[in-house]
Amino acid sequence: MQLEPIREKIDQLDRKLVELLNQRLALAAEIGRVKRDAGGQIYVAEREDAVLRKISSQNTGPIKNEALQAIYREIMSAAIALEKPLLIAYLGPEASNTHAAALKKFGASVDYHAMGTVSDIFTAVEKGETDYAVIPIENSTEGSVREALDSFVESDLKIVAQIYLEINHALISNSSLENIVRVYSKDQALAQCRHWLQRHLPHAQLVDAPSTSRAVQVAKIEPGAAAVAGELAAEHYGVPIVERNIQDKADNTTRFFVLGRKASGPVGEGKDLTSLVVSLGDEAASHSGALLKMLMPLAERGINLSKIESRPSKKRPWDYYFFLDVTGHYEDPGMKQALAELKKFCPLVKWLGSYPGVG
Repeated sequence: MQLEPIREKIDQLDRKLVELLNQRLALAAEIGRVKRDAGGQIYVAEREDAVLRKISSQNTGPIKNEALQAIYREIMSAAIALEKPLLIAYLGPEASNTHAAALKKFGASVDYHAMGTVSDIFTAVEKGETDYAVIPIENSTEGSVREALDSFVESDLKIVAQIYLEINHALISNSSLENIVRVYSKDQALAQCRHWLQRHLPHAQLVDAPSTSRAVQVAKIEPGAAAVAGELAAEHYGVPIVERNIQDKADNTTRFFVLGRKASGPVGEGKDLTSLVVSLGDEAASHSGALLKMLMPLAERGINLSKIESRPSKKRPWDYYFFLDVTGHYEDPGMKQALAELKKFCPLVKWLGSYPGVG
């Protein structure tokens, strides 16, 4: 078979694709002007979700839906950049897992700003210094990020979207495995690789670092030091990978939230999730079935609970906040009724955001 005729057909299709992409982006820029005039949101999570669902339903292959969605995320990233320059804060430094999650959600065409703490990120978005932020919220192996949960109690920011990112850790060092005496990483990353490190580096000292990226920076200059981090960090900082995929569980996944100042609209058709924080206050101390009583207004209206987690309120001993993820959108009539009933006996019922259920 001659290759040249096939390549000519590919070239023709490429010309059409470029033309169609520019037509699409021109329309997106026009939508951006309308949004700016009306004071609307540039990034609309429910519209993004609808587009990704639609193109997946229209896909007949051979391209996989994951690859098609990745392409469209970059198209939408370019469109957002034409509508309005966006600045996205994330828990840094560069090449951290949160940076990778932010790139997965917003693409390469927007601007990013690395920040040192979750608290700083909340403040930056609240003050309008950045448009949105991406923070880690929980890991499938090590559980929730406590600082992130606690920050929601006092903040008026809303969760507008979620991202799931498979976390693959690597051992990164300028030294060979037998010469490594210290391993740096963030506490959660070290915990996710605990058994591998015990088997292969039983005598190495494990040292907590502010982030996986910072660990790679240290490993780059310190003899005998290694870092546990993602391959993106190794590539970014130019440090060799000694071993890949050292996490103890193959399905190690982290969930991230996208934070904004305005809430997302409903996707509908049961595809929304809502996050809440609820305090029982004196009800918990005086009523043995207080937790069940808190859940009943939701259950009676067919609102499914997908997650519940307690955190000390830090206001008085044995007082807890309960963080809930439930199905449905805040604007759904059943949700409104359930929350109104909860407010009758709970001193705090706070809506943290509603967002598309698939990350």
